[in-house]
Amino acid sequence: MKIGIAGTGRMGAAIGERLMAEGYDLVVWNRTKDKTKPLVEAGASEAATPADLASQVDTVITILTNADSIDAVYRGPDGLLGGDVSGKLFIEMSTVRPVTEEKLAADIRAKGGAMVDAPVGGTTGPAKEGKLVGVIGGDDADVARARPILEKLCKRLDHVGSVGAGASFKLAINLPLVVYWQALGEALSLCSHHGVDPLRIADLMADSSAGPNMMKVRGWAVAAVLKGETVPATFDIDSMRKDMRTMLEEAEARGVELPLVARSLACYDECSAAGHGAGDPAMETAFWVSRGTAKGA
Repeated sequence: MKIGIAGTGRMGAAIGERLMAEGYDLVVWNRTKDKTKPLVEAGASEAATPADLASQVDTVITILTNADSIDAVYRGPDGLLGGDVSGKLFIEMSTVRPVTEEKLAADIRAKGGAMVDAPVGGTTGPAKEGKLVGVIGGDDADVARARPILEKLCKRLDHVGSVGAGASFKLAINLPLVVYWQALGEALSLCSHHGVDPLRIADLMADSSAGPNMMKVRGWAVAAVLKGETVPATFDIDSMRKDMRTMLEEAEARGVELPLVARSLACYDECSAAGHGAGDPAMETAFWVSRGTAKGA
């Protein structure tokens, strides 16, 4: 099967790598051409435009930055919906509000295509190993079409409702994680002055009742940034800020409050303003520890 991917940033590229390893032929497009280069060098074809990509495949995966990017890639000049998409399946994996996915699905249906929203939990490492957690929104028949592809990417795949439900659950999955990075920084600011090896601290936190799964696989990154080392960013501070703003917009639309997210976003904004926006999320933890140390000096 030939699959198209529009959006080959960190996660899009990792997903493409995984699908090629599983034997799929790949056609790729990205607004910044340099980001398609590793996949093209590995054997993928490159489309000139999103419309060109859609014309070459029966299934298109999109994983884009935000609602504006979705609008441009799908509905813009030479966008994915610019040609005949009748019978084609779109698997939309961006982290956006449910209403964005609902409106997009309606536009795709009007053109004779089908769509599921299927955002995933996890970073580039799990993506390359097929160990993501997927949440799918869509009609049963469309989910059944998408499932064989998504099962190559995910260790767990849950159909959670109609289109838009996947987006809701993705925001819910991300929420405790973004708050935890900040909470961990606050926790460590209470004990870092004792001079215990950061790797030992990370291991202790991971093994405690307060240790989420993330600490078992990313504890080493926390220790590294606490030592002042730079680690490759599997996600970044500014992307997490975008996700938190999306959570707050959705909460406002639903008439609920997210006070922890609102306060955490202010802390992340401070970290980004200090020059760490492109850094790994572990930088949020390290920034808060160093900030506390500086204030206490």
